[in-house]
Amino acid sequence: MKRVSVDIGGTFTDCFVVWGDKYVEAKALTTHHNLAMGFNEALGKACNVLDLELEDIMSGVDSVRYATTLGTNALIEHKGPRMGMLVTAGYEATVPLSRARGYGEGLDNLGQQDMPNAQRPDPLILPHMIRGVRERVDFEGRLVMPLDENDVRLQIRELVDRGAQIIVVALVNSVVSPAHEQRIEEIILEEYPSHLLGAIPVILSHQVAGRKGEYVRATSAIVDGYLHSTMYHALSALEQNLRSHSYEKPMLVIHNSGGMAQLNSTDALQTIHSGPVSGIGASEHLALQAMLGNVVATDMGGTSYDIGIVVEGGIKHYDFNPVIDRWLVSVPMVHLVTLGAGGGSIASYDRMYKTVQCGPESAGSDPGPACYDRGGMRATVTDADLLLGYLDPENYAGGSIPLNPRRSKSVIEDTLCDELDCSVIDAALLIREKVDDNMANGLFTELRARGYDPEDFTMLAYGGNGPLHCCGIAKNLNIDRILAPPFSSVFSAVGAGNMHQLHIHEQSLYMVLYDSNSRHIFDDYERFNAIVAELRERGKRDLLRQGVAPEDIRHSLELDMRYGNQLVQTTAVIPQHEVHGPADVLAIISQFSNDYGKRFGEGSQAPEAGIRINTIRVASYVHHQTVQFEDIKPLPKGERQAPPAPSSRRNCYFVGHQGSRDTPVWNRADVKPGVEIPGPAIIASEVTTFLVDPGWTFVAAKQGASWFLRNE
Repeated sequence: MKRVSVDIGGTFTDCFVVWGDKYVEAKALTTHHNLAMGFNEALGKACNVLDLELEDIMSGVDSVRYATTLGTNALIEHKGPRMGMLVTAGYEATVPLSRARGYGEGLDNLGQQDMPNAQRPDPLILPHMIRGVRERVDFEGRLVMPLDENDVRLQIRELVDRGAQIIVVALVNSVVSPAHEQRIEEIILEEYPSHLLGAIPVILSHQVAGRKGEYVRATSAIVDGYLHSTMYHALSALEQNLRSHSYEKPMLVIHNSGGMAQLNSTDALQTIHSGPVSGIGASEHLALQAMLGNVVATDMGGTSYDIGIVVEGGIKHYDFNPVIDRWLVSVPMVHLVTLGAGGGSIASYDRMYKTVQCGPESAGSDPGPACYDRGGMRATVTDADLLLGYLDPENYAGGSIPLNPRRSKSVIEDTLCDELDCSVIDAALLIREKVDDNMANGLFTELRARGYDPEDFTMLAYGGNGPLHCCGIAKNLNIDRILAPPFSSVFSAVGAGNMHQLHIHEQSLYMVLYDSNSRHIFDDYERFNAIVAELRERGKRDLLRQGVAPEDIRHSLELDMRYGNQLVQTTAVIPQHEVHGPADVLAIISQFSNDYGKRFGEGSQAPEAGIRINTIRVASYVHHQTVQFEDIKPLPKGERQAPPAPSSRRNCYFVGHQGSRDTPVWNRADVKPGVEIPGPAIIASEVTTFLVDPGWTFVAAKQGASWFLRNE
């Protein structure tokens, strides 16, 4: 297997190269003005390790996989085309009104409660660019009013005259009867043919989001259209960069659904948060292969802290109506929570509580933390970590980024010490404590809200800063096992390299499996089987279009189920894709009951309220060869080895401990599998730093994996 995968984050571009039996990780600063430059630099470092030229790698690999935050950045920066929108007449105000909740979408609880200062985000489509067309179908897809094609042509011309560069079509009930949306697309192409310079891209809402809900389907189509040209040009430019270096195969793009596809089978909306989702995919693969049970995946980079849950048994958690930036959309995205906490998170004085506040604003990669000596003028988490002794200013990022402690000391003194009336070290400890508390609170809330106990999970800590902060986070949650996985600093890029080609299709419905009032069990088998068959066929067509052999296509069936009118939905993975009698229905109910009991406790099931299906989802996929992890479990206590002599020592400061502590430092390459190191200790590599707090023990495992075990 020969493969290149890349994850471009807000601060670093991570690259992971598989070249036969060799695995190489590399990092470079993200170049936001031209993402290909950072990609080439990171890949160039991997080429140096392999002693190969860039063209040799590009011409020899079987695939290049690409995950990016470009779409997220474009939304935040509000850089997109002028758009026009066609809706069913009478529904022109649906998007501007935004269900009367648009002021709060994408904000934290405090921001949503601040009604006096409530402010809606700047619209992606201006209200006067939304035009109604005369047509109507009902909720079952029956024709109520035929499409007035003359009216459609008039509205299209007026939108174009007003400067529309792209047109979004979102008609009422188009998911059950898309004929009118499809006809409007034909009319637009008749008016502005694709072979002429005046051609206009068209986004149909039923193709972007397949579930009911007019507002979220409309916003999904709007966000997809808004990002369409940005993503197309950026990804096409990256593909051209690959072509110029002798890569001739299709470029593969990671999707936030947990899969990937070629560029010609990717919606712009599917690329949002694809990097963090790749890390969750890698966590699932590692947990299954190493039999870790329940794991919570935590990715701490330079800009953010991403949290994902991987539960034993293969149950995935999806967000069906995630908020992207400030917009509620309808897309099956692997569930993750992103906190504004990373190495570049800016520390400031909180005047209300007279303490330190960390994030969500970040220094990013340009100018970066003050210690980068690139013009940063504000204190960050990385500046605090440097002054506390955890980082080596001469060998940070393998020596490629020299750090300046004097700059860190200066900005912390200027921005915090006077306000807090404390020393620089005390301020740095407050920064450290605050950012760890923020991440622990976010992780606790996420697990508890979904019915899980943090103590039942192994914590995966990856990303450039994950192993540096993991002990402080886990201590606050009573988690006693932490795993920094193999290739932890580029683990999301590893996940991108492990993705399978996958497409998810779903249909929302109201299907009662058990009616508690009549005690009737579902018996409309033809309806269920027809829906599943249609979703399977759509997924199959997607993969066949990309040249996949029919015999390689696999399907997975998932049902979103609930008891009665409960708000909580549980996803059940169903092995049998057809039902032919009561026994098959009871098997589905039994699977749901078992999954519910594992999640909320045996005995919490409530069949007396009835059982229903809200969504039928089919994932169509093709398995690809994956990275194979070795046996990474820690050796039993009696079989562990003593460490070699440390390479150096430093004075470090730890939260909850008075004064500095003499802390030994090892090079990660010198610490062989099976070696045990009691904390406090530092194990440094070229790409990350492993900090072992007092009260913890570091145990090295195979393939660079590292365990942090809390002392009994």
